[in-house]
Amino acid sequence: MATLERVRPAQRVMPEIGRRQSTGETALRLFVYAVIVLGAAVAISCMAVFVARGRGTPAPFDPPREFVAQGPYKYVRNPMYVGGLGVLAGFGLYQRSLAIVLFALVFLCCAHLFVVFYEEPGLERRFGQSYLDYKRSVNRWLPRA
Repeated sequence: MATLERVRPAQRVMPEIGRRQSTGETALRLFVYAVIVLGAAVAISCMAVFVARGRGTPAPFDPPREFVAQGPYKYVRNPMYVGGLGVLAGFGLYQRSLAIVLFALVFLCCAHLFVVFYEEPGLERRFGQSYLDYKRSVNRWLPRA
């Protein structure tokens, strides 16, 4: 009778447990963890700023009543999408899944179209000149150098 190799449950979920990683693999793994954690932190801080400063939520049915240009919004106009992209792309890299990474790129394209054609025109109508000034001084996706 053949014997089955016993595998601890954690090794089935995370096969890299128990094996030595090269320095490059370790550095890449730490980079991926940092991308996920940083993305989540940015997204959560955006929500906190919306509630505390904007007197509303990120949800469309209860948007901020005050214009928010503090916190992460000082650096880019859409930090919540950037944070979500970081979590999604980081998870794809962690899983070594090309499908998830490609999905993250599709997410970015959809977010860009939504921002350009729906969100920004609505913010211009709601907040007027203050939003137009903000648009001129803060980039949409990448912070200024």
